[in-house]
Amino acid sequence: MLEYVAARTHHSRRGALKNAFTYGVDFVLTDLQSDWPALISRNRFNLWSIRDRDYGGPRGEGRGVAWFRDVLAERGFFDDTAHLLLLTQPACLWFQFNPVSFWIAMVDGRPRAFVAEVNSTFGQRHCYFCAHDDFRPIERSDRMTAEKMMHVSPFQKVQGTYLFNFGITEDAVDIRISYENGDQGVLATLTGKRQTAGNGSLIRAALQRPLGAGRVVALIHWQALILFLKKAPFLRRQPAPDLLITEGNGHRDAPR
Repeated sequence: MLEYVAARTHHSRRGALKNAFTYGVDFVLTDLQSDWPALISRNRFNLWSIRDRDYGGPRGEGRGVAWFRDVLAERGFFDDTAHLLLLTQPACLWFQFNPVSFWIAMVDGRPRAFVAEVNSTFGQRHCYFCAHDDFRPIERSDRMTAEKMMHVSPFQKVQGTYLFNFGITEDAVDIRISYENGDQGVLATLTGKRQTAGNGSLIRAALQRPLGAGRVVALIHWQALILFLKKAPFLRRQPAPDLLITEGNGHRDAPR
């Protein structure tokens, strides 16, 4: 399967210094197995492409879905009926960068486990594995938590907690990530409708938001300039964590 998600992402900063923005972004949801439209390819150059080496494992040394399958098995998840999916922004022409992608284990159309694969503009990557202890379905109202381990923004410290509310249905994606560190932090959301990917939708995405991931990097630096001009405290690049994966915890929470 290959689906296109014309998504919206919203970020708002918590604390005394306020900043918020909303942008359109182009994601695909795929099992990395089925036939794809002519304008998107796996492991070869195209208008849009997904390369295994960019996902699943250390940055630039990925193993794709095989890595996610191993991660699940190491944690006791052995459901042969699970549909293993990747939600990501594909490379546009030659350029690839994703602030966050998601590996998702679906059973009967409902997520049972996911990995948030976080990349920074500093060239670092860290992953957060989230699932209930018994791998029961993850509801949008469930709050999955993980300790922040990697330096992502020069304007936020490497401490505090990520809180994930992960929603994915047959029709839509609805993900909420709240980074909280005392009265500081950032709220980020990703929402969009699922639709079958075709050459038409891929062309429209390229025309509406040219350069794909290159545009994302430019917008990240534009927002960083805004925060710098607002005199937000600046933190230089911090060392990467020793481990690639941090384990998260899940519990029932009030809907958000």
